Amino acid sequence: MNSSKCRQETWSRAGQSGFTLIELLVVLAIIGLLAGLVGPQVMKHLGGAKSKTAKVQIEDISQALDMYRLDVGSYPTSDQGLGALVNNPGSNSWNGPYLSKNAVPTDPWNNEYHYRMPGEHGNFDLYSYGLDNRQGGEGEAKDITNWE
Repeated sequence: MNSSKCRQETWSRAGQSGFTLIELLVVLAIIGLLAGLVGPQVMKHLGGAKSKTAKVQIEDISQALDMYRLDVGSYPTSDQGLGALVNNPGSNSWNGPYLSKNAVPTDPWNNEYHYRMPGEHGNFDLYSYGLDNRQGGEGEAKDITNWE
């Protein structure tokens, strides 16, 4: 008799603690719905952040190019490229490196920035083709330039 009473208490305690399968499924469904609504919004802002980062990097590299021109007397040629900002291309008046970390950064999509001197839009053209690394595009694939 005593053992049946003990079993009955064990069964009643086991039935009252924890969550039922239905409760867990409802919670998982709610989490899934929230992720489906919030996820695309977060990804949209992430893409915008990469474009803004590229714009800031282009501005920083442009300033480094201006400092280079003040020291050397001209911008690096297209053949010398942006590498002239971190390695002396043979000028006696070079006072670099002009970029922090002694390296030319890649754009947020891990592609190299494109540099052209003389530029078609100014003294030099500095640009990234964006996510797709192709000219043109929209959204995250839009070109980011120093002249716009």
